[in-house]
Amino acid sequence: MICSNTPSVLSDMHRTRAWVEIDLVAIAHNIKALKGLLSPTTDLMSVVKADAYGHGAVAVARVAIRSGATWLGVATVPEGIELRQAGIEVPILVMGAVNSPVEVRAIARWQLQPTIVSPKQALVFSETLATDLDMATTEISHPLPVHLQLDTGMSRLGFSWQQAVKLARFVQQLPHLKAVGLYSHLATADSPEPATMRLQHQRFEQAIADLKQVNLLPPTVHFANSAATLTDSALHYDMVRVGLSTYGLYPAPHLTKKIALRPALSVKARITHLKTIEAGAGISYGHRFVAPEPMRIAVVGIGYADGVPRLLSNKMQVAIAAKQVPQLGAITMDQLMVDVSALENVQEGEVVTLLGQAGDQTLHANHWAATTQTISWEILCGFKRRLPRITLS
Repeated sequence: MICSNTPSVLSDMHRTRAWVEIDLVAIAHNIKALKGLLSPTTDLMSVVKADAYGHGAVAVARVAIRSGATWLGVATVPEGIELRQAGIEVPILVMGAVNSPVEVRAIARWQLQPTIVSPKQALVFSETLATDLDMATTEISHPLPVHLQLDTGMSRLGFSWQQAVKLARFVQQLPHLKAVGLYSHLATADSPEPATMRLQHQRFEQAIADLKQVNLLPPTVHFANSAATLTDSALHYDMVRVGLSTYGLYPAPHLTKKIALRPALSVKARITHLKTIEAGAGISYGHRFVAPEPMRIAVVGIGYADGVPRLLSNKMQVAIAAKQVPQLGAITMDQLMVDVSALENVQEGEVVTLLGQAGDQTLHANHWAATTQTISWEILCGFKRRLPRITLS
């Protein structure tokens, strides 16, 4: 039998093993700093897909809106519904391609704004809404506001930029849809070499000109992601869509001097066991580290099942009492080992910082990304649900 006080017991255990801390003050700072780059007529969309890059979508959305964001961006319909159920009322763009009538109905029901990437998809939307209106099976608002996405060089979602007028005309003649937005997505905005970004910009500008000529340009045009927002105000248009920079990380090293961002996420765990090993003793699976001399090691209650990449084995530093020490041996599913030989009075239960502020230095997700040959976006999104999120405000 499960005791009635189980939720409070679980709450008490949030910091007993490992957890993620989210600094909402840092989120607010980042949004305000980004707003400072924009003209008064340019909106800021905070992209909170993937549970706000692992930071907690609802909490981040609320503080982003209080700090100046006027739109939210998600990838999936359930992500948008979660925000609506939390009482969030600002416009929400669903950036993934939706083709299911069930999702179309949910978009209408929850007043989300979908992305249209093809005439075929637009027809699915219109026919679904028409059927529901005839049958009066759902509460829907007509016409449904939609955003047209053009492919200017990403080769992912979007209709060809050369056929922007064709898509806009097709949507215009559908009685249950109204194009309120036009956008595209940059493929190389984080590169110091701007040639591809400039080509995409030229294509987008041509599509805009073509749509203006036939009076079909939607009222809200948006193009810039975080990198483009930091790079060039000519890319801002009516709105920018900022994801990574919301969370205090820069898309590329050459952009770090544009504004001062503050990382919002820290990862912490506790020492669960201490032991002394002899010279020649191997540590962890495969003995990928062998002690060259007697060592004092600490077992830390976090592993790759929590989101610490196994590729960091023998390649990462952690901090204990603001002093950095090396991780040793293979990172295991639920635990990892660190060298505490140089530290005095280390105790079981002591907090270990894996990411975040450690004294006057920051243990940074960018370092993890570089070491594992991935990107910081993947590191942030990789921390699993079993790590409680503790918000700091």
